[in-house]
Amino acid sequence: MAKDTVEVLIEGGSATPGPPLGPALGPFGINMMQVVDEINNKTADFAGMKVPVKVIIDRDTRDFEIEIGTPPTTALIMQELGIEKASHEPGLDIVNDLPIETALKIARMKYDSLLSNDYKAATKEVMGTCVSMGLSVDGKDPREAQKDVDAGKYDDILVE
Repeated sequence: MAKDTVEVLIEGGSATPGPPLGPALGPFGINMMQVVDEINNKTADFAGMKVPVKVIIDRDTRDFEIEIGTPPTTALIMQELGIEKASHEPGLDIVNDLPIETALKIARMKYDSLLSNDYKAATKEVMGTCVSMGLSVDGKDPREAQKDVDAGKYDDILVE
């Protein structure tokens, strides 16, 4: 019972039998349209975002299962803020402000795939992503907001 795994990044709800999925799955001889339909059903909530998808194929029976990951933190932040792209010069150009409540919401969405042990640390990870995107957090530099989290200034918001 040998299994193969194909991992691809697909825009939510709009998988097609073309690249990148088709060429990766073609050699396994599975029904491509069944795979595409199942991926589109499972990723419909992530429309417009790139979603990591794993297709696990049993070589003997040609059965498959599909695992959907969560979109990258940057994609979730961009969707929450309604922006198309991040700053080209993150240290100099601030393109938007992420409220602390939204940072916590994204941390909760990504919690299983983050390295954090609690929501406070997970929120700080999301804030760290804001540094490289050219975003402020609660009107200040994300690194300052992280220090405020450490100091307990957001404890009333960051309850588990």
